Amino acid sequence: MAPVLPALVRQLEADDADLFRAMLAMFGDAFGDADTYTRAQPDDAYLTKLIGGDTFIAIAALRDGVVIGGLAAYELKKFEQPRSEVYIYDLAVRDDFRRQGVATALISRLKEIAHARGAYVIFVQADLVDDPAITLYTKLGLREDVLHFDISVP
Repeated sequence: MAPVLPALVRQLEADDADLFRAMLAMFGDAFGDADTYTRAQPDDAYLTKLIGGDTFIAIAALRDGVVIGGLAAYELKKFEQPRSEVYIYDLAVRDDFRRQGVATALISRLKEIAHARGAYVIFVQADLVDDPAITLYTKLGLREDVLHFDISVP
């Protein structure tokens, strides 16, 4: 089957709170965790500041105006050199659009944004049981096996 790319892959802007909320709903459906992504969403002022800021990147894949995929990333400015890294925090594609090049198109757009911002690398984590994510990221980059720790904040 030939890839069916979305009609539009674009970075969200400060006034895209409604589109960002649609992306959050899609994340909730894709991850089977709607409560986390929709129950306590920030207000529009918070989202405007987040999306319009210089450390957060939101990219939506749209087909006929509907969010079919999304990517949320953070730019981390480095201290040892004037450069940055970009961390993919969440990436998801609706079930009915998976394996059609949507995730790759989202990452391709992120690479353009990261380059324009002076980033030297994009990094992402994948759970050991998430074979589709591991396959995608292996296709696009170099795998490093590391340990991840969550440290509670009192």
